[in-house]
Amino acid sequence: MNVPVVWESRVRFEETDRQGVVFYANYVTFQDETFSAFLREIGYSYEDVEAAGWDMHVVNVDIDYRGQASFADELTHGYRIERIGESSMTGEYVARRADDELLVEGTVTHVAVDSETGEPTRIPDGFRDAVAAFQQRAPEQPGD
Repeated sequence: MNVPVVWESRVRFEETDRQGVVFYANYVTFQDETFSAFLREIGYSYEDVEAAGWDMHVVNVDIDYRGQASFADELTHGYRIERIGESSMTGEYVARRADDELLVEGTVTHVAVDSETGEPTRIPDGFRDAVAAFQQRAPEQPGD
């Protein structure tokens, strides 16, 4: 996956398991942190989403593990939105060690919901435009 780096981190001891490597479930947390960083990068923070009266719920996470990271390793995390439908979007996530070794790659799907009703809602054009501008291309836009 060719995705822009939007967040960097260093593995903390508490993120490792008894085997001395990053515990696999922590990559879901890393993916979530990376998505938050992506929102800031596109100039559409989570606070902006809330102020606009909508929210995003994760409905699917898929991660393939390709390598291992250990305590104090420096990691880079990349993210881009590959597809935006009417109310859902799927992003691609990649984590690499600073030496460029691929650690994980995967996708996460969010559904936009109205903040008051919790019902699916259309992803606003302003958000779509911000994504396209940052990524220098519009994501695929098939129907939901």
